[in-house]
Amino acid sequence: MNEERRQEWLANRRNYKSSRTAIDLFEKIISGDKIALSCGITLLESSLKKDQDLAKELLNLCLPYSGKSFRIGITGVPGVGKSSFIEEFGKLICEKGNKLAVLAIDPSSEKTGGSILGDKTRMQYLSVLENVFIRPSAAGKTLGGVARKTRETILLCEASGFNYIFIETVGVGQSEIMVHSMVDFFLLLLLTGAGDELQGIKRGIMEMADGLIITKADGENVKRAQYTSREVKNAIHLFPPTENGWIPEVLTCSSLNKIGLVEIYDLLDKFYRHTQLNGSFDFKRQNQEKYWMHETLKDLLFDGITHAKGLKELIQKMEKVVSQKEFSSFEAAQLIYSEYIKQLVNAKD
Repeated sequence: MNEERRQEWLANRRNYKSSRTAIDLFEKIISGDKIALSCGITLLESSLKKDQDLAKELLNLCLPYSGKSFRIGITGVPGVGKSSFIEEFGKLICEKGNKLAVLAIDPSSEKTGGSILGDKTRMQYLSVLENVFIRPSAAGKTLGGVARKTRETILLCEASGFNYIFIETVGVGQSEIMVHSMVDFFLLLLLTGAGDELQGIKRGIMEMADGLIITKADGENVKRAQYTSREVKNAIHLFPPTENGWIPEVLTCSSLNKIGLVEIYDLLDKFYRHTQLNGSFDFKRQNQEKYWMHETLKDLLFDGITHAKGLKELIQKMEKVVSQKEFSSFEAAQLIYSEYIKQLVNAKD
């Protein structure tokens, strides 16, 4: 981006921030304006009350325009080549005439809260394509490193016309459960020549995968990739059958040499047609809506309790007595909850 375009982009962004309304942002988002989409996502991630109210209004406007994408979760241990794979596979998807949004979750420091947010640097060729939107988000303190507003971000991207959405996770861990609950297809990347015990892949995560890709299958690694592929194929035959009747497939690829990417694209298409035909695609989406309603309810209840008048002091007191083993953690939690309910009843009276 040259200096003139950069200054123009900054001026447009300042204009959006100073005069934004939900209607204005909505109209620009559905027209495909990336700056408006970026501002809308920033609203979703804001903790300010006025921004939250505006974000809620924006989401309600965008909701009827959402749902028309193929949501794909991509995970694997650090070093497996997620960014390289997304870059090359993303370019292939765009060459097929699609619009791609990449939502990449960056790890946050537990000590400082800082994060790298370097996905646009790692995907330097993909990021400059007109029909691509890349949004790195800090994982923060949310479960397993999944950004709290990732699911709402998906809805805004869909309203903006992106029909393929990638969600890249921090690594292999609890975050995969969260990502699995918001995507249609779960893609697990595995290292060439590294066994399950070396990669730290839990069986539960492998069972969630709809497709398993052995990466870096190039040069001297080709034979090892083929061997790893056979091992993984033997392993998944021991897993219980999936609810949608889909049998996970194992493929190899090389992002460096652009080998195996077309086969992965065909695999996604095969999965989409299979789940559309038997109705499991929509059924899974419906169950995900219910799941996220319950998850949001838990968040709201927790926020309500921790911000209720006088309860902050009580929580701090209970933390102290629990750490000193004067109360059990369950008893302390029940006491805090009872006090919260008492406040609600008194507020009604």
